[in-house]
Amino acid sequence: MPPHKPRPSGEDRIIARYFRPLATHPGAFRLTDDAAALNPPPGSDLVLTVDAIVGGVHFLPDDPSDAVAKKALRVNLSDLAAKGAKPVGFLLMLALPKDTSEGWIAGFTRGLAADARTYACPLLGGDSVRTPGPATISITAFGTVPKGTMVHRAGARPGDRVLVSGTIGDGALGLVLHRPGGVDGWSLERAQQKVLVGRYLLPQPRGAIAEALRRHASAAMDVSDGLVGDLAKLCAASGVSADVDIERVPLSPAGRRVVAGAPEMIELVLTGGDDYEIVCAIPGKQLVAFRAAAAKARVPVAEIGVITKGRSPPRFLDRTGKPMLFKTTSFSHF
Repeated sequence: MPPHKPRPSGEDRIIARYFRPLATHPGAFRLTDDAAALNPPPGSDLVLTVDAIVGGVHFLPDDPSDAVAKKALRVNLSDLAAKGAKPVGFLLMLALPKDTSEGWIAGFTRGLAADARTYACPLLGGDSVRTPGPATISITAFGTVPKGTMVHRAGARPGDRVLVSGTIGDGALGLVLHRPGGVDGWSLERAQQKVLVGRYLLPQPRGAIAEALRRHASAAMDVSDGLVGDLAKLCAASGVSADVDIERVPLSPAGRRVVAGAPEMIELVLTGGDDYEIVCAIPGKQLVAFRAAAAKARVPVAEIGVITKGRSPPRFLDRTGKPMLFKTTSFSHF
């Protein structure tokens, strides 16, 4: 009798059908081994980051699974961008409830495959498990920078200008609109509501300015938990403070309309998180070059303040020059 051929487990079948096609890097070994191998280019440092997203916290149960996958990868790519790194691959940990359909998994891998191609960041390996709780996706992303050039939170100096990419507050406002039973839309046009919800569902990592940050920034980090809190983290790491003019914080047309009709929403805009933009400190002599590089990369950047001496939290000044007081400075899990 021929030897019995073991049947693949359900997990093996799902990996082979949905995830193996994403493992295009030779060091992934087509997901047939227990680990991957990554060989950075000569003269480069590896940059590693990990972020998890959890159902009911970072995405809603009814969100399209392809969008969930893209968000899981993009929040990590945002961290790599802030460090000036070029993506090279990622590891995936996927914890799914028992009632997760194969259709959900198929949509998830479609979204993940699309972004892996778009951002040249292939799957290297990972793990999949059952969970009694909500779906949880954790990604560890790897990037490279020329040796010794990673951009840190520390490094900002008094006199450096504070800049942010893109627009602030859209993701936090989008979440309010996206939640069942949320607000009535703040009198926004449907297209504007769609823009805000889209910013919540699908962050836009700013990898296009990674090189510009390496060349010109003294410090940088991505804005994920709110501009007020994240700038405070950057300043604390650098041993400095900052003054920010809230009138100069860039808002989208939809964001401006919300704040014009409900001025109290400026607090959510500044502290709510889900921006996935970059906040950075740029020395004055580097400012023109950084702006030119960002414009060439088609990434809008705005100067919003200045790094100052001292170790107190950054001041966010209203139009009268009075510091704003916030109920909470950023999103926190704990």
